Amino acid sequence: MTSRQQPPFGVLLANLGTPKAPTAAAVREYLAEFLWDKRVVDVPRPLWWMILHGVILRIRPGRVAKAYQSVWTEDGSPLMAISRRQQEALKQSLAQEFGCDVPVALAMTYGEPSMEQAGRELREAGVEKMLVLPLYPQFSSSTTAAVFDRLAKGLSVCPHLPEMRFINDYHQHPLYIRALADSVREYRAQHGTGDRLLLSFHGIPERYEHMGDPYPDQCRATASAVAAELGLADDQWLCSFQSRFGREEWVKPYTDETLKQWAKDGVGRVDVISPAFAADCLETLEELQVENRAYFLENGGQAYHYVPCLNDRADHIRLLTTLVKTHTGGW
Repeated sequence: MTSRQQPPFGVLLANLGTPKAPTAAAVREYLAEFLWDKRVVDVPRPLWWMILHGVILRIRPGRVAKAYQSVWTEDGSPLMAISRRQQEALKQSLAQEFGCDVPVALAMTYGEPSMEQAGRELREAGVEKMLVLPLYPQFSSSTTAAVFDRLAKGLSVCPHLPEMRFINDYHQHPLYIRALADSVREYRAQHGTGDRLLLSFHGIPERYEHMGDPYPDQCRATASAVAAELGLADDQWLCSFQSRFGREEWVKPYTDETLKQWAKDGVGRVDVISPAFAADCLETLEELQVENRAYFLENGGQAYHYVPCLNDRADHIRLLTTLVKTHTGGW
């Protein structure tokens, strides 16, 4: 390929990952990789190996597989299907923006497509400059930094490295905040307005925040910005954290406990959105839509409404396009 045919740069979209199938075996394989990452669980390795392989991977895969079965689609895992749509939509948008084809590859930190597979795809397209865009609006050592680690591991055996730039976060980008607010406005225009809006983010252990992880503060900043964009009073919204795992304290307030208490306090209807996720996945479609809905209704709540993630909405793709354009200046 001659230099005249080479694209100006390539984009590597990265997300967490998903099992290949909604089966216990596939979930076990996925969890073994995911939970072994020190960025995710930093317990000393010998002890964690015994806990992971002696307890968790014996018990958890079957239960998690049933949860995946409840959200699996004809196109497979919701996260993978939506990520593929985002990949294609961004590619089309960048072609219009730059007047040429800009390769966009998709990689998962755990599972497939792997960083190596995505890297080969970009290399075969002639990419010499690569922008890495983790689909995590808020930076966390357990997610965004894990993308960096996994990419570095994949590149460690490459004899030729592309020039690279890495987007750390976009938690307060005006287009991101506006897209979230518009998704709430549009949902409420169709389904009515709840008494309160709960902005639920994936949690991390409290200890991580004390060690300097900026994620909780960035989540709170995102939530505050969305509430301000929607013109909500302080008593009309709250930022909470979901998906805690293990026995140690995680960042509070907890989503499930908040919903239970709101229901007991007489909050009739709640609207829930999860801004930390760029695509709907198990944590939103099963944990928020099903599990937490049950907590709210069982404790006296009357109506529970989940506002979908930004997924492949046009305003979300415009945001991603703008991020790419901004961070590839000079290329």
